[in-house]
Amino acid sequence: MKAAVVQLNSGEDVGRNLSTAEALGREAATAGAALVVMPENALYMGAEEGRGQVAGRYVPGEAPGGPCGERMAALSRETGAWVLWGGVPEARAEDARTFNTAALLDERGVVVARYRKIHLFDIDLPGGPVLTESRNTAPGDALVVADTPVGRLGLSVCYDVRFPELYRGLVDGGATVLAVPAAFTATTGRAHWELLLRARAVESQSYVLAAAQWGTHPGGRTTWGHAMIVDPWGVVLAERAEGEGVVLAEIDPGRTASVRASLPSLMHRRIGRSRSEG
Repeated sequence: MKAAVVQLNSGEDVGRNLSTAEALGREAATAGAALVVMPENALYMGAEEGRGQVAGRYVPGEAPGGPCGERMAALSRETGAWVLWGGVPEARAEDARTFNTAALLDERGVVVARYRKIHLFDIDLPGGPVLTESRNTAPGDALVVADTPVGRLGLSVCYDVRFPELYRGLVDGGATVLAVPAAFTATTGRAHWELLLRARAVESQSYVLAAAQWGTHPGGRTTWGHAMIVDPWGVVLAERAEGEGVVLAEIDPGRTASVRASLPSLMHRRIGRSRSEG
Protein backbone atom coordinates (compact mmCIF):
# COMPACT_ATOMS: atom_id res chain seq x y z
CA MET A 1 0.00 0.00 0.00
CA LYS A 2 1.13 3.56 -0.69
CA ALA A 3 1.01 6.41 1.81
CA ALA A 4 1.32 10.10 1.05
CA VAL A 5 2.33 13.13 3.06
CA VAL A 6 1.25 16.62 2.03
CA GLN A 7 3.22 19.85 2.25
CA LEU A 8 1.21 23.06 2.58
CA ASN A 9 1.76 26.78 3.01
CA SER A 10 -1.33 27.50 5.11
CA GLY A 11 -2.37 30.96 6.22
CA GLU A 12 -5.40 32.68 7.72
CA ASP A 13 -7.70 32.02 4.74
CA VAL A 14 -9.39 28.79 5.79
CA GLY A 15 -11.15 28.38 2.45
CA ARG A 16 -7.92 28.64 0.51
CA ASN A 17 -6.17 26.23 2.90
CA LEU A 18 -8.94 23.66 2.52
CA SER A 19 -9.07 23.97 -1.26
CA THR A 20 -5.33 23.41 -1.56
CA ALA A 21 -5.43 20.45 0.82
CA GLU A 22 -8.33 18.93 -1.11
CA ALA A 23 -6.51 19.30 -4.44
CA LEU A 24 -3.36 17.69 -3.08
CA GLY A 25 -5.37 14.96 -1.38
CA ARG A 26 -7.00 14.12 -4.71
CA GLU A 27 -3.58 14.10 -6.37
CA ALA A 28 -2.24 11.69 -3.74
CA ALA A 29 -5.24 9.37 -4.02
CA THR A 30 -5.05 9.35 -7.81
CA ALA A 31 -1.40 8.29 -7.48
CA GLY A 32 -2.51 5.34 -5.38
CA ALA A 33 -2.23 6.54 -1.79
CA ALA A 34 -4.45 4.57 0.62
CA LEU A 35 -3.58 7.00 3.43
CA VAL A 36 -2.95 10.74 3.08
CA VAL A 37 -1.39 12.72 5.95
CA MET A 38 -2.03 16.47 6.09
CA PRO A 39 0.33 18.71 8.10
CA GLU A 40 -0.29 20.48 11.39
CA ASN A 41 -2.34 23.67 10.99
CA ALA A 42 -3.80 22.40 7.71
CA LEU A 43 -7.00 24.42 8.24
CA TYR A 44 -5.50 27.57 9.71
CA MET A 45 -2.05 29.00 10.39
CA GLY A 46 -2.14 32.49 11.78
CA ALA A 47 -2.47 34.23 15.12
CA GLU A 48 -3.03 31.72 17.92
CA GLU A 49 -6.03 33.76 19.06
CA GLY A 50 -7.77 32.94 15.78
CA ARG A 51 -7.74 29.20 16.38
CA GLY A 52 -10.83 29.41 18.56
CA GLN A 53 -12.90 30.80 15.69
CA VAL A 54 -11.73 28.01 13.40
CA ALA A 55 -12.53 25.38 16.05
CA GLY A 56 -16.21 26.20 15.68
CA ARG A 57 -16.07 25.06 12.05
CA TYR A 58 -14.89 21.57 12.96
CA VAL A 59 -16.67 19.34 15.47
CA PRO A 60 -15.04 15.90 15.80
CA GLY A 61 -17.13 12.85 16.53
CA GLU A 62 -18.28 9.81 14.63
CA ALA A 63 -18.94 12.13 11.70
CA PRO A 64 -17.39 15.61 11.42
CA GLY A 65 -19.69 18.57 11.81
CA GLY A 66 -19.45 22.15 10.67
CA PRO A 67 -18.42 23.35 7.20
CA CYS A 68 -14.75 22.41 7.56
CA GLY A 69 -15.58 19.01 8.98
CA GLU A 70 -17.98 18.22 6.17
CA ARG A 71 -15.42 19.10 3.51
CA MET A 72 -12.79 17.02 5.28
CA ALA A 73 -15.15 14.05 5.30
CA ALA A 74 -16.17 14.62 1.68
CA LEU A 75 -12.56 14.34 0.53
CA SER A 76 -12.30 10.81 1.96
CA ARG A 77 -15.63 9.77 0.50
CA GLU A 78 -14.74 11.18 -2.91
CA THR A 79 -11.27 9.64 -3.15
CA GLY A 80 -11.75 6.45 -1.13
CA ALA A 81 -8.58 7.29 0.81
CA TRP A 82 -8.10 7.53 4.54
CA VAL A 83 -7.00 11.05 5.53
CA LEU A 84 -5.22 12.16 8.69
CA TRP A 85 -5.84 15.84 9.23
CA GLY A 86 -2.80 16.85 11.23
CA GLY A 87 -3.32 19.34 14.05
CA VAL A 88 -6.65 21.13 13.64
CA PRO A 89 -8.33 23.25 16.34
CA GLU A 90 -10.91 21.36 18.39
CA ALA A 91 -13.18 23.32 20.74
CA ARG A 92 -13.32 22.45 24.45
CA ALA A 93 -16.17 22.92 26.91
CA GLU A 94 -13.91 23.87 29.83
CA ASP A 95 -12.51 27.19 28.55
CA ALA A 96 -11.58 29.12 25.41
CA ARG A 97 -8.45 27.12 24.77
CA THR A 98 -8.62 24.54 21.97
CA PHE A 99 -7.05 21.14 21.56
CA ASN A 100 -4.54 20.68 18.73
CA THR A 101 -6.16 17.54 17.33
CA ALA A 102 -5.09 15.04 14.68
CA ALA A 103 -8.27 13.49 13.29
CA LEU A 104 -8.12 10.25 11.30
CA LEU A 105 -10.96 9.77 8.81
CA ASP A 106 -11.64 6.49 7.02
CA GLU A 107 -12.82 6.10 3.42
CA ARG A 108 -16.40 6.79 4.53
CA GLY A 109 -15.41 10.14 6.03
CA VAL A 110 -15.95 8.86 9.58
CA VAL A 111 -13.57 9.90 12.36
CA VAL A 112 -12.11 6.59 13.55
CA ALA A 113 -9.39 8.03 15.80
CA ARG A 114 -8.58 11.37 17.38
CA TYR A 115 -5.28 12.35 19.00
CA ARG A 116 -4.90 15.54 21.00
CA LYS A 117 -1.34 16.90 20.97
CA ILE A 118 0.32 16.21 24.31
CA HIS A 119 3.53 18.27 24.14
CA LEU A 120 2.93 21.99 23.52
CA PHE A 121 5.48 24.23 21.82
CA ASP A 122 6.55 26.94 24.27
CA ILE A 123 9.97 28.20 23.15
CA ASP A 124 12.17 31.30 23.08
CA LEU A 125 15.15 30.67 20.81
CA PRO A 126 18.01 33.18 20.53
CA GLY A 127 17.49 34.93 17.22
CA GLY A 128 14.38 32.87 16.58
CA PRO A 129 10.65 33.09 17.24
CA VAL A 130 8.99 33.26 20.64
CA LEU A 131 6.03 30.90 20.61
CA THR A 132 3.72 29.96 23.48
CA GLU A 133 1.30 27.33 22.24
CA SER A 134 0.01 26.61 25.74
CA ARG A 135 -1.51 30.10 26.01
CA ASN A 136 -4.36 29.15 23.68
CA THR A 137 -4.05 25.36 23.47
CA ALA A 138 -4.77 22.68 26.07
CA PRO A 139 -2.67 19.49 26.10
CA GLY A 140 -4.07 16.05 25.50
CA ASP A 141 -3.21 13.13 27.75
CA ALA A 142 -3.69 9.89 25.78
CA LEU A 143 -1.69 7.91 23.24
CA VAL A 144 -3.61 6.81 20.15
CA VAL A 145 -2.94 3.91 17.78
CA ALA A 146 -5.38 2.91 15.02
CA ASP A 147 -5.61 0.24 12.33
CA THR A 148 -5.38 1.67 8.79
CA PRO A 149 -4.87 0.24 5.29
CA VAL A 150 -1.09 0.83 5.58
CA GLY A 151 -0.71 -0.73 9.02
CA ARG A 152 -1.23 0.09 12.65
CA LEU A 153 -0.74 3.86 12.84
CA GLY A 154 0.60 5.71 15.87
CA LEU A 155 -0.46 9.36 16.03
CA SER A 156 1.57 12.38 17.12
CA VAL A 157 1.87 16.07 16.21
CA CYS A 158 5.00 18.15 15.54
CA TYR A 159 6.76 18.96 18.87
CA ASP A 160 5.90 15.46 20.10
CA VAL A 161 8.76 14.19 17.91
CA ARG A 162 11.24 15.38 20.55
CA PHE A 163 9.86 12.96 23.14
CA PRO A 164 10.92 9.39 22.27
CA GLU A 165 8.99 7.89 25.18
CA LEU A 166 5.76 8.79 23.37
CA TYR A 167 6.80 6.68 20.38
CA ARG A 168 7.88 3.80 22.63
CA GLY A 169 4.34 3.84 23.94
CA LEU A 170 2.90 3.84 20.42
CA VAL A 171 5.07 0.87 19.41
CA ASP A 172 4.04 -0.94 22.61
CA GLY A 173 0.49 -0.34 21.38
CA GLY A 174 1.29 -2.16 18.15
CA ALA A 175 2.25 0.73 15.87
CA THR A 176 4.28 -0.11 12.76
CA VAL A 177 3.78 3.29 11.11
CA LEU A 178 4.15 6.65 12.87
CA ALA A 179 2.51 9.89 11.72
CA VAL A 180 4.21 13.21 12.46
CA PRO A 181 2.16 16.05 10.92
CA ALA A 182 4.11 19.22 11.67
CA ALA A 183 4.71 22.93 11.27
CA PHE A 184 8.39 22.97 12.26
CA THR A 185 10.00 26.40 12.44
CA ALA A 186 12.75 27.09 9.93
CA THR A 187 15.26 27.55 12.78
CA THR A 188 14.60 24.23 14.51
CA GLY A 189 13.82 22.39 11.29
CA ARG A 190 17.16 23.20 9.71
CA ALA A 191 18.97 21.75 12.72
CA HIS A 192 16.76 18.89 13.89
CA TRP A 193 13.86 17.90 11.59
CA GLU A 194 15.42 15.08 9.56
CA LEU A 195 17.62 14.01 12.48
CA LEU A 196 14.64 13.51 14.78
CA LEU A 197 12.45 11.80 12.19
CA ARG A 198 15.14 9.29 11.26
CA ALA A 199 15.91 8.66 14.93
CA ARG A 200 12.25 7.93 15.68
CA ALA A 201 12.12 5.55 12.69
CA VAL A 202 15.29 3.70 13.70
CA GLU A 203 14.53 3.32 17.41
CA SER A 204 10.89 2.40 16.74
CA GLN A 205 11.70 0.25 13.70
CA SER A 206 8.67 1.79 12.03
CA TYR A 207 7.82 3.86 8.99
CA VAL A 208 7.51 7.59 9.70
CA LEU A 209 5.08 9.75 7.72
CA ALA A 210 6.03 13.40 8.23
CA ALA A 211 3.75 15.97 6.60
CA ALA A 212 4.92 19.57 6.83
CA GLN A 213 4.18 23.25 6.53
CA TRP A 214 6.58 25.23 4.39
CA GLY A 215 7.42 28.88 3.73
CA THR A 216 6.34 32.19 5.22
CA HIS A 217 3.05 32.55 7.08
CA PRO A 218 1.08 35.48 8.58
CA GLY A 219 3.00 37.30 11.27
CA GLY A 220 6.33 36.48 9.62
CA ARG A 221 6.59 32.93 10.93
CA THR A 222 8.59 30.66 8.62
CA THR A 223 8.42 26.87 8.49
CA TRP A 224 10.99 24.40 7.25
CA GLY A 225 9.07 22.10 4.91
CA HIS A 226 10.97 18.95 3.87
CA ALA A 227 7.95 16.67 4.16
CA MET A 228 9.26 13.12 4.02
CA ILE A 229 8.64 9.41 4.44
CA VAL A 230 11.27 7.37 6.30
CA ASP A 231 11.51 3.59 6.39
CA PRO A 232 12.17 1.41 9.51
CA TRP A 233 15.93 1.38 8.77
CA GLY A 234 16.05 5.19 8.78
CA VAL A 235 16.23 5.58 5.01
CA VAL A 236 14.47 8.64 3.60
CA LEU A 237 12.33 7.12 0.85
CA ALA A 238 10.86 10.36 -0.49
CA GLU A 239 11.10 14.05 0.36
CA ARG A 240 9.84 17.44 -0.81
CA ALA A 241 12.16 20.21 0.29
CA GLU A 242 10.14 23.27 -0.73
CA GLY A 243 6.77 24.30 -2.12
CA GLU A 244 3.32 22.83 -1.74
CA GLY A 245 2.92 19.29 -3.00
CA VAL A 246 2.71 15.57 -2.29
CA VAL A 247 5.28 12.93 -1.35
CA LEU A 248 4.44 9.22 -1.79
CA ALA A 249 6.09 5.93 -0.90
CA GLU A 250 5.22 2.27 -0.60
CA ILE A 251 4.61 1.00 2.93
CA ASP A 252 5.80 -2.61 3.05
CA PRO A 253 4.88 -4.61 6.19
CA GLY A 254 7.48 -7.18 5.14
CA ARG A 255 10.19 -4.54 5.40
CA THR A 256 9.15 -3.71 8.96
CA ALA A 257 9.04 -7.38 9.93
CA SER A 258 12.46 -8.00 8.37
CA VAL A 259 14.11 -5.09 10.21
CA ARG A 260 12.57 -6.08 13.53
CA ALA A 261 13.59 -9.72 13.09
CA SER A 262 17.17 -9.10 11.96
CA LEU A 263 17.90 -6.44 14.61
CA PRO A 264 15.44 -7.19 17.43
CA SER A 265 16.24 -4.14 19.57
CA LEU A 266 12.60 -3.74 20.60
CA MET A 267 12.80 -7.19 22.20
CA HIS A 268 16.12 -6.39 23.88
CA ARG A 269 14.78 -3.52 25.95
CA ARG A 270 15.64 -3.80 29.64
CA ILE A 271 14.10 -0.49 30.74
CA GLY A 272 10.45 0.37 30.40
CA ARG A 273 9.17 -3.15 29.75
CA SER A 274 6.77 -4.82 32.15
CA ARG A 275 7.63 -8.15 33.80
CA SER A 276 4.91 -9.82 31.76
CA GLU A 277 6.79 -8.85 28.60
CA GLY A 278 9.79 -10.88 29.70
